[in-house]
Amino acid sequence: MPTAPAIDLHHISHLYRTHRDDLARVRDRQRDHHTHADPTMTPQLDDIEAEITYLLLRDTTPAHTVEIGTYYGWSTTWILSALRDNGTGHLHSFDIVDHAPHHVPDHLSADRWTFTQGDVRTRTDHLPPRIDYLFIDAAHNGRFARWYTHHLLPTLAPNTPVSVHDVFHQRHALPFTEGAVILKWLANNTTPFFTASAARAPHTHRAIQDLKKELDLHTPVRTGHRNPMIYFRQPTPPRPTTPQDSHQRSHTP
Repeated sequence: MPTAPAIDLHHISHLYRTHRDDLARVRDRQRDHHTHADPTMTPQLDDIEAEITYLLLRDTTPAHTVEIGTYYGWSTTWILSALRDNGTGHLHSFDIVDHAPHHVPDHLSADRWTFTQGDVRTRTDHLPPRIDYLFIDAAHNGRFARWYTHHLLPTLAPNTPVSVHDVFHQRHALPFTEGAVILKWLANNTTPFFTASAARAPHTHRAIQDLKKELDLHTPVRTGHRNPMIYFRQPTPPRPTTPQDSHQRSHTP
């Protein structure tokens, strides 16, 4: 199996260039969607993190994407746009409120979206048998993060892309929050993460802004510049130690 590329600035920059024209069209549509949406529709994702999500989905071409936390469906429309442009894939979304179905355009949802209302922790029977991309933007507390690090992430295949929102509004994640829990889990699993957070990674944030300007993608879709999301790939679990391994180590000179 070929090794998945690391999610880093080099790879993200490559995806911006590869999918520049499609991304430009999606940005225009999203700007129009935002302009004409019901005033109650409050977008959560900033432009760069929404674009990176779109680009990683285009690169991954997932059969099954899971979105935990839709709110008014802004992230949902970005994800569905990527699946539409891929020409394949289904989105399975979960939220305790049902705002998103009232704000996601029919032409995007079509036959590629299933929305389940309720706490995903009690609706796991609605999850697809395999998750090829996991997007999390729900309860930002440590308890919820401990649930998904113990019960959901271990079910993912190695190298599955994962996005977690609202980690780096500041340079460091606050104690006892979702961000603190997921960062500790990543460290314990020696797994790197990528972020374009202006607070955490200002040089990365500036590099992407400069690239967007070069590609004529710099006109804002919406206001907001924090981009606190992190991205990583599900780590490969360590190989279980066997009695033979122990025997070999005990005889290593």
